[in-house]
Amino acid sequence: MSMTSRTIRVAIVQGSPEFLDLAGTLRKTISLAEKAAKQGAQLVCFGETWLPGYPAWLDSCPDAALWDHAPAKEVFARLRANSVAVPGPATQALSEAAARLKIAIVIGINERVDSGPGHGTLYNSILTLGPDGALLNRHRKLVPTFTERLVWGQGDARGLRSVEAHGVRVGALVCWEHWMPLARQVLHNSGEQVHIALWPHVHEMLQIASRHYAFEGRCFVLAAGQILRVRDLPAELKRPEGMAPDDLLLRGGSAIIGADGKYVAGPLGAEEQLLVADLDLTQIDRESMTLDVTGHYSRPDLFDFAVKA
Repeated sequence: MSMTSRTIRVAIVQGSPEFLDLAGTLRKTISLAEKAAKQGAQLVCFGETWLPGYPAWLDSCPDAALWDHAPAKEVFARLRANSVAVPGPATQALSEAAARLKIAIVIGINERVDSGPGHGTLYNSILTLGPDGALLNRHRKLVPTFTERLVWGQGDARGLRSVEAHGVRVGALVCWEHWMPLARQVLHNSGEQVHIALWPHVHEMLQIASRHYAFEGRCFVLAAGQILRVRDLPAELKRPEGMAPDDLLLRGGSAIIGADGKYVAGPLGAEEQLLVADLDLTQIDRESMTLDVTGHYSRPDLFDFAVKA
């Protein structure tokens, strides 16, 4: 007798935020979530720090990292003012949208701490909201990579877990966390069935990391990228030399990957698009026959593993 199919319809939003404009990007976010829900999606995800955009100027604008550089400080101040407090008005709006649409939302944000320990710090964070609007998880990127350390603090392990939405275990990591073996293992151990991999854009090496994660974890991976053009960069900073306003800095590449590491949908090119697919979760059971890094293949008789939350 064959197994009964268990499916979930998922969507990746690949687009451009209203850069450094929290209110504008929030309106666009809710509109795109509505579009995904109309197509039957039960879960929708957005790319790394979608609210209010990935700080691509750090690697693109030649003066962004100069000490005491007034234009860079102005841009940082604008990023800070347009970042998301958790909880706050933006998270309330997302919660209401998720509940109204009965859709789970996984979204990258620039998070701002407004009170208590770490007051004033910005984090590269992921929020996971359930279809009832509940905030199920907040994960802060463990280590900002290279120039990112100019704007974000180091996260912690409290959000390294999967949560249940629509009866499916959902987990998420940000960007280069997918090359942190122990961070991957924490999420594998949490039983995730659908993993959200948030990237600025998903170029070739990031496709490899996303496909490897799916194959290693025996889970589906939604690799979410976004679109950003030179014209979107902050006007206060010098533009990259030799580039036109319409030239691309972030090139999309979003893809949905099966538990065997093969593509289910995508990868997309450099266009704004909603990528939708139905995931047959019974594939996880079939693929676990040959590799199960949380089961017998983990050799718990030989290895110990612990997390300092």
